[in-house]
Amino acid sequence: MADKKNDIKFPPVGGGKNGKGTRNNSYWFYLLIFAVIVGINFFPSAPDPLSTTWETVKNTMLEKGDVAKLTLCRLEYKVDVYLKEDRVENYPDLVARGFKNKSTGPHYSYKVASTEASEANIDQAQADIPGAKDVTRDYDDDKSWWENGLVQLLLMTAIFIGFWLFIMRRVNRGAGGGPGGVFSVGKSKAKLFDRESNVKITFKDVAGLAEAKQEVEEIVSFLKSPGKYTRLGGKIPKGALLVGPPGTGKTLMAKAMAGEANVPFFSMSGSDFVEMFVGVGASRVRDLFKQAKEKAPCIVFIDEIDAIGRARGKNPNMGANDERENTLNQLLTEMDGFETNSGVIIIGATNRADILDSALLRAGRFDRQIYVDLPELKDREEIFKVHLRPLKLGTDVEYAFLAKQTPGFSGADIANVSNEAALIAARKDKECVTKQDFLDAIDRIVGGLENRSKVIKMNEKKAIAYHEAGHATVSWLLEHAHPLLKVTIVPRGKALGAAWYLPRERQITTREQLLDDMCSVLGGRAAEELVFGQVSTGDQNDLEKATKQAYAMVSIFGMSEKVGMLSYYDSSGQSDFHFTKPYSEKTAELIDAEVKELVTSAYTRAKKILGEHQEQHRQVAELLIEREVIFSDDLEHILGKRPWLEEEEVAKHPETEQPDATDDVQS
Repeated sequence: MADKKNDIKFPPVGGGKNGKGTRNNSYWFYLLIFAVIVGINFFPSAPDPLSTTWETVKNTMLEKGDVAKLTLCRLEYKVDVYLKEDRVENYPDLVARGFKNKSTGPHYSYKVASTEASEANIDQAQADIPGAKDVTRDYDDDKSWWENGLVQLLLMTAIFIGFWLFIMRRVNRGAGGGPGGVFSVGKSKAKLFDRESNVKITFKDVAGLAEAKQEVEEIVSFLKSPGKYTRLGGKIPKGALLVGPPGTGKTLMAKAMAGEANVPFFSMSGSDFVEMFVGVGASRVRDLFKQAKEKAPCIVFIDEIDAIGRARGKNPNMGANDERENTLNQLLTEMDGFETNSGVIIIGATNRADILDSALLRAGRFDRQIYVDLPELKDREEIFKVHLRPLKLGTDVEYAFLAKQTPGFSGADIANVSNEAALIAARKDKECVTKQDFLDAIDRIVGGLENRSKVIKMNEKKAIAYHEAGHATVSWLLEHAHPLLKVTIVPRGKALGAAWYLPRERQITTREQLLDDMCSVLGGRAAEELVFGQVSTGDQNDLEKATKQAYAMVSIFGMSEKVGMLSYYDSSGQSDFHFTKPYSEKTAELIDAEVKELVTSAYTRAKKILGEHQEQHRQVAELLIEREVIFSDDLEHILGKRPWLEEEEVAKHPETEQPDATDDVQS
């Protein structure tokens, strides 16, 4: 039976308060106008009248009694001749022009010198010709307003202009002009959240990150009770910048500010300032601050501010985009110009603070930089409590255990793990989400989806097993290597096999730890060379990791005696190192030599460890071929317990200690 709280309510179809599609009915009206315009202008109308003379009309048409009406056009000095409906086809020239019986006239027209002379001729003809006595005489003054050509032209022009303005307004709205069309393209597109807005996210929904949350809560408190902070002469900060890796909760924290603050909250993305029109970005900045000053005290939140805040002259397009720089200049002026912005606090968010312009980061603009880092162990536990709140959990689910299994995960990753675990449990038709579902979800996110249908030959499977066993054996026997969790040769994503570790949460890393990590990474290649006497392409990822780590040790961390305590890394992102190296060619050769020396020594060390424990390595590989998945307990049984492994870092899996070879076992 489905839970009523989780039922999904879809919005009424067609919009509107009553769920009726009344909004779309207006399109029929516009379609009708367009059809009228097309019908009047493009559908065939009556042909133009043929030119003739009064003598022909009198001697031919009036004599035969074919004329129904004569219309005198006083302004144009002409007379229009209308024939009777059943006499039109008696004239071949009319038929050739397209006239038929019952065709509306005029059919002929002839020029006259004056209206008086024309009337005299018609009077004389009606007196002399018997068939002309019943001819109706008319004047162009008696025409209806619709028959007047000038009125028709003006009316059609007005309809066409109105329809064109309607189309342009719709296009401008679709292109970002908003209400008002092209005249509002420079208006701010910021969304306003105030007391009437239904923002349900509060600081209670932002788990962990106690220090960053305290800073943000203080900013909200500034605006709620400014006298508390200004009574001693202090000033309220003008802005704060949220900096941190993707997925750590910067935007979520801003949403919580909107939910907590009793002041207006403007939210806008940095990319909303940039348009295809010149000057739009600066105009929107001006309009945004104008609205903010009218609503002060208030908060203005600009997400992904690096879209407009890049360092001037350091853009990837070689500084060709002047529009972005103009927008940035206007933002700098508004944040700290001659005009005061009292009561307006700017909150920016970015994960690329290194590329922001230094003028934007100085005191007086963004007074505070709040670093939102990846969550620690306790923070992850609190985040799991938030995201697992709506799930139906099994009795074996422990928040502390899940937090230990997800080192390096951001808040967004934890939300993804929680959702993926619920989907896995639903796929297996379970009544609740169990501990194993969360472990499967972590494996799915980190390593990819299992691919047991991939066909692998026996000799390739053996090579993969010895390769992964090499990683496991070397890392198990090294003091500073990360604790091993499990080893598998089941293909997952692009990987044919994998060794899973539980990384220690280090704040700093020593040279010995980096060397041990590099040695364990190269353990797979060393195992292939020792056992099979050859190497394969399967260790390409391992070589890439080892090489990058060696270059970081030499050129960034200053861990090479020959190169010295020098770092060629620019953390500010303001240099030109992307185009020129900050060292000479001789130093580059020295760096390459040192990197090669580090990788070679780590590889030799891995081969030595595997040579000394050749039998244990073989047992691990054979057990891996048999079961496809083995855990840390199996390695402890073969290689012995690690004497330097701390007790709290051991991840036990009692429910999978003795897996069957045919089971789909995952940690």
